[in-house]
Amino acid sequence: MLRGHQTWVFDSKPIILSSAAVGGPFEAKGNLAEDFDILHEDLWLGQDSFEKAEKKLLEEACEKAIEKAGKKKEDIQFFISGDLMNQIISSSFTARTLGAPYLGIFGACSSSMEGLALGSLLIDSKAAKYVVAGACSHNAAAEKQFRYPTEYGSQKPPTAQWTVTGAGAVLLSRKGEGPRVTAATIGRIVDMGISDPFNMGEAMAPAAVDTIETHFRDLNIDPSYYDVIATGDLGAVGHRIAADLLIKHRMKIPSKIFTDCGIMIYKKEQPVMAGGSGCGCSATVTYGHFLNRMRKGELKRILIVATGALMSPMSYQQKESIPCIAHAVSIEM
Repeated sequence: MLRGHQTWVFDSKPIILSSAAVGGPFEAKGNLAEDFDILHEDLWLGQDSFEKAEKKLLEEACEKAIEKAGKKKEDIQFFISGDLMNQIISSSFTARTLGAPYLGIFGACSSSMEGLALGSLLIDSKAAKYVVAGACSHNAAAEKQFRYPTEYGSQKPPTAQWTVTGAGAVLLSRKGEGPRVTAATIGRIVDMGISDPFNMGEAMAPAAVDTIETHFRDLNIDPSYYDVIATGDLGAVGHRIAADLLIKHRMKIPSKIFTDCGIMIYKKEQPVMAGGSGCGCSATVTYGHFLNRMRKGELKRILIVATGALMSPMSYQQKESIPCIAHAVSIEM
């Protein structure tokens, strides 16, 4: 099952029985609004804190994915999830609601594909029949924890990104119909010494390139194998850097298939600086938009490369650089 140094090839090709995406009011005005199962008009989601609102996003995404598959909470053997909050409380409290055995992960914004890879591993190894994998983020909660509360009104540079208020979830199974997870390349830490928390794209781009190159080297395939290769949330700045690095490393990926979830999710007129970010970015774009296109027959093979900046408020205050990672998952019809 291990191919090369970092890639798992899943012999049974775990099936994505269903998927769901939930978003907030800003996402409802974006490019991909039609691909969300639920969109909220209120950033608070009727809760008394942004953190509780984020938890509700993930709860709704998981419940919707389970419902769409015609299953019940009791059918789920494992729940794998991660988010950006301290001690991944959104995921842990959602696990309390679901009542399923729980594996909490922290890959920052790479958590969506980390969870999908681990869930597929459980299914492929016959350790489970049904696994739910999810990830979430909330703009106001993330701003409060990592930067400044939104009420402060601080200005941001053009390199900054807008944390997506959203959650995505998938239900994986051994049997059924739907897109299949065929392989996953687990990333390694790449740290180029960048410490600016307002330029995540620049920090994460080298990690994305490292994982992309490893994926194709381990599997001995060409980028033309895929209809779409999408990075998680590099945004306009990081995506441009990644494209330049790939050319420098003599890896040719046609621009028509190489895209980024953070660029896709919002419209150009929305004030998102360099684009979207957060655990909910690649989760909602993949589990909403891309999987919908696959089910319609518009895409046959996609590679999602979710990127993560593994920093904390404490490490930033101590002037540490930002260690970054990227996990790639191949999904095919």
